[in-house]
Amino acid sequence: MMTLYNLSENIDCKKVFIVQRSEIGERWDPMYYRPEIANLEKKVRAIATKKLRNYIVRISSGATPSVKEEEKFYSDKENGIPFLRVQNLQTNGKISLNEVKYINKETHDNYLRRSQVSGGDLLVKITGVGRMAIASVAPDDFVGNTNQHMVIIKTQNKETSEYLANYFNLDIVEKLASRRATGGTRPALDYSALKSIPVVEGIDFTLIKEAERLKQQKENEAKTLLATIDDYLFDELKIELPKKDNSLKSRIFTTQFSEITSVRFDPFFQKTKNDKIESVKFDNITLRTIAQIEKGQSITKEKIVSGKYPVIAGGQTSPYSHNEYNSEGNCITVSASGAYAGYVWYHTNSIFASDCIVIRSINEKEVLTTYIYELLRLKQSEIYLMQQGAGQPHVYPVDLAKIKIPIVSIENQSNIVRYIQNIRLQAKLLQQEANDILEQAKKQTEEKILRETK
Repeated sequence: MMTLYNLSENIDCKKVFIVQRSEIGERWDPMYYRPEIANLEKKVRAIATKKLRNYIVRISSGATPSVKEEEKFYSDKENGIPFLRVQNLQTNGKISLNEVKYINKETHDNYLRRSQVSGGDLLVKITGVGRMAIASVAPDDFVGNTNQHMVIIKTQNKETSEYLANYFNLDIVEKLASRRATGGTRPALDYSALKSIPVVEGIDFTLIKEAERLKQQKENEAKTLLATIDDYLFDELKIELPKKDNSLKSRIFTTQFSEITSVRFDPFFQKTKNDKIESVKFDNITLRTIAQIEKGQSITKEKIVSGKYPVIAGGQTSPYSHNEYNSEGNCITVSASGAYAGYVWYHTNSIFASDCIVIRSINEKEVLTTYIYELLRLKQSEIYLMQQGAGQPHVYPVDLAKIKIPIVSIENQSNIVRYIQNIRLQAKLLQQEANDILEQAKKQTEEKILRETK
């Protein structure tokens, strides 16, 4: 008789564990057999009566039309069909149409005919880093399409789709989905793996739904608070917004040829280029007279190593940096190119800004960098107007240098920054409270499910 081998009690069984040969199936990768995940699977299977495959009437996925042929496949909001991506899926089971792309009707009806999305369809993320199997349900009367990174599942009815979305968005079920994913840099769930996920029926999601309602309420309160910042600055700095005239007459205008040859040809820029946000009481000083404006240096992939300076590149933070290049923190970065071109951030820690513009006050005793940041945030739309180029928009230091900042005393600057930071802190606490409410509700629901296995 073969003797069972047991690990020493001094060894962390989450890092080192033993699996019997009889327990090994088609998968040989060790992470699949981690004890905490394997045990969770056993508990869920013990109370599950079905698998996802039992609910599927039809399953399909789409493709991503080439962005190089944008005119052939894509469209605008007014004339196009929503083209969903994984960022449009939410763990509350609802689709977000923020930053959604649009395809034209011909692409929807022909090239992507198999991946059309209708009201009541269940959409599940199957590829990509981060949380796996995020699920959302298309609202009533929805007409859309999607790419290959999620699947469209037709179920018997919308109620079934909503139940499955709530189920898949539980943390314990996400772990089961991630367990089935294969691939290193870009994990993926194939159809058979997805269909094999066990489904527990009869779960009461009332607690989670109420928590989502409270979460939304808290988030709305936070948004309302943040929305007061602009009005506060307008009042405090005596800034008058340019009057908007959207009549047909105002939308037809002429300009001198000399004004378009050296800058921009597009009519929107020409119409709005003089819509500046300036104070009618305080001096408006150009940014170049009060701040250092520097272009971030690009570094090659070979030179990037682990380091203590995070990298700000193309509007996103990277966990790597190169110790030869860095800024000193307490600075503003403006994304110089790409999808985030013109967006403004503030950084307290040391950073390396690649493909960004770094801005900091020349003299903190006269003008605070944090004060400049708040005014640049206020002028975000003005900065967006500085973008040049279509496929890869750019913002240049020479253009940012012309932005005018109303200057008040250093004491007033400090008061303004302190007030705004307090507003942002209150909003952040509300957002954290909102997340905590939902996480607690999910935890209680999951604990109740697993108690049934005892």
